[in-house]
Amino acid sequence: MQEIKRFQIRGVPGEVVRTRFADRIVDYWTPRGGSEHLLIAHDGQNVFDGTTSTHRRQTWKMAQSAIDVANEQGIKPPTIIGVWHSATKENPWGRAKDLAPEKFFTSDSYVDPRWAIKDPTVVVHSDAYLKKIFEEIVPAIHGANYPEKTAVIGSSMGGLATLYAAIQHPDKFTTALALSPHWVISDEKFVRSFVQEIPTSMNIWLSIGTRGLDAEYRQFHELVKTLLIERGMQNCLSTRIFEKSGHNERSWARNLKEPLEFWLKNSSRK
Repeated sequence: MQEIKRFQIRGVPGEVVRTRFADRIVDYWTPRGGSEHLLIAHDGQNVFDGTTSTHRRQTWKMAQSAIDVANEQGIKPPTIIGVWHSATKENPWGRAKDLAPEKFFTSDSYVDPRWAIKDPTVVVHSDAYLKKIFEEIVPAIHGANYPEKTAVIGSSMGGLATLYAAIQHPDKFTTALALSPHWVISDEKFVRSFVQEIPTSMNIWLSIGTRGLDAEYRQFHELVKTLLIERGMQNCLSTRIFEKSGHNERSWARNLKEPLEFWLKNSSRK
């Protein structure tokens, strides 16, 4: 782990630390004295820093929301780790390689032609990406892992990656917060096979908006909700449709407190 820089966020005590793990950049913030609670976020360049975010100056404002929700619940805010995706001008499909659920994309899998996963030059490596997070990044930054107090969060492809992490690493965390998961990357067959592998012990948050790309998610959102309830997960599932919300960091930031409340309320009972 090599430190790159430190920076402050208005209204947030302490500093965000930017580090490099070989070819992976990670931003993280820890409350003074540390915290047992840990929130791991995909698309880390959008979590804290408006100068690196996909949509200029739009971030999740994740630390601010986490502090507010933790204060309301009378607990210490979580450590937040934001793992950057690897897309660059030279590697334009790096994000897809990181976040597409690898085991479900075989040679005969259907992929919506709008997405590049079928490009023969694109080799999905989300298994290695997730392994690096849990076996290298988290231990180096957070130390001891408390699965019952750990959540993973992501949006769009990051929402799929969050749920895929629940399948691949159910021993590492107990809450998956998936905002606008990008189900339309494939078809109903993919969705059904994917959902059948989500551990029934996992707390699941699912939400979508109604504008932009999110408007395409409604059918699969309802299907996933039905499938999870059929598997007996109604008591560990929370779903939400945010009216007039779109597919961008501003919308996800505006709606962030509800999934954080869902996570911290459940984890504080354990």
